[in-house]
Amino acid sequence: MSVTIDEYAKMADGASPKSKLFTDCIGAFCVGGFICMAGQLLLDTFAAFGFAERDAGCMTSVSLIFFGALLTFFGWYDNIAKFGGAGTLVPITGFANAVASPAMEFKSEGFIPGLGAKMFIIAGPVIVYGTVASILYGIFIVIFR
Repeated sequence: MSVTIDEYAKMADGASPKSKLFTDCIGAFCVGGFICMAGQLLLDTFAAFGFAERDAGCMTSVSLIFFGALLTFFGWYDNIAKFGGAGTLVPITGFANAVASPAMEFKSEGFIPGLGAKMFIIAGPVIVYGTVASILYGIFIVIFR
């Protein structure tokens, strides 16, 4: 049985679920916005307790990472991600989830071959390419300044 490209495209369109782009965008906006709002609330709270601006920013980042890992530990982050989609991946909490999830999944293999080796399986490329991009950006700034 030979199928033309047009026939295959029609079959694929019929079998594929319809895109919920608008509702997915709304969910990502709401969840991502809530995470950012929580971060701003934490920043303002730390500043109100007398932390310097830089220290309050560091404490906010650490807190968001902690809460992202904690939600991952309890299995709630995946449920939030089902509704929020990319809204949960972009902020720092998504990075915490990307590190904590493989760590929990592979902990039964031991600390070194499981936890240590697999922890950065998802987040590792982000760290590598982010570091390389920042170095290239720094070189660009030095050359063209």
